Amino acid sequence: MTTSGRGAAVVTGAAGGLGRAIAAALHADGWRVLLTDVDADAVAAAAAPLGGWSRALDVRDEAACTAVAAEAAGAPDGLGLWVNNAGILATGPAWTHDADTRRRLVEVNTLGAMNGTHAALTVLRAQGRGHVLNVVSLAGLIAAPGETVYAASKHALLAYSLGTLADLRMAGVRGVHVSCLCPDGIWTPMLHDKLDDPGALASFTGALLTPERVAARAVRLARRPRPVVSLPRWRGAQVRLLDAFPRLALALTPVVRATGRAGQRRQARRTRPDASPPRL
Repeated sequence: MTTSGRGAAVVTGAAGGLGRAIAAALHADGWRVLLTDVDADAVAAAAAPLGGWSRALDVRDEAACTAVAAEAAGAPDGLGLWVNNAGILATGPAWTHDADTRRRLVEVNTLGAMNGTHAALTVLRAQGRGHVLNVVSLAGLIAAPGETVYAASKHALLAYSLGTLADLRMAGVRGVHVSCLCPDGIWTPMLHDKLDDPGALASFTGALLTPERVAARAVRLARRPRPVVSLPRWRGAQVRLLDAFPRLALALTPVVRATGRAGQRRQARRTRPDASPPRL
């Protein structure tokens, strides 16, 4: 049952992975959740145990985002929370991505979140209350080698989110919040096929998180908005320090490579229990 006064929560990219975990955690916390995803059948299946409220949504479609926001606004107590979670990842040196790949990363990760934020704010500003929570990633705080275009799209989202929050305050809007959640690598389908990918090393350099842990932090952030939250907190401090000293970050590239490869091997042992080294 939705907690009185909260309104509805919209989660994009909610058919699986982190989005589905966030939707489930919000539902358990008392929100009435509208799950959205580009895959209509998959998101309907994900929504079934959470009340069955779902819509197909390609976040690149601004008009579709506006329609979803309007639908959520019609729920009891209106729209309370919009979570921009939908995102895609492409790995490898920046010069290996063709124009279509670069464009799609920016269109989904950056412009898609902008579309969702704009649609939500149209409702939230009129209400005078509400919250937009953007799932950014630690890659939004530092240029992650091997994930350069992805990181660029997330850097842009971080800047857009913080700038929009400042715009709201300058306009005298105090009851509407914008938060950025910047988690470390998460063990979701986005990384399941990256255990042997040298381009994904950066995602395995820290503590690989579960979707449930990140979703729990998203729920806490929904309750108590903050401009930027990293998970784990120490990783946010670490990457911000490296970002402040780019020459040091570049000098540590071999360490990043070795640490990431070790992380991939460690995760492979956890997820492939039947795999064993060949006998000589």
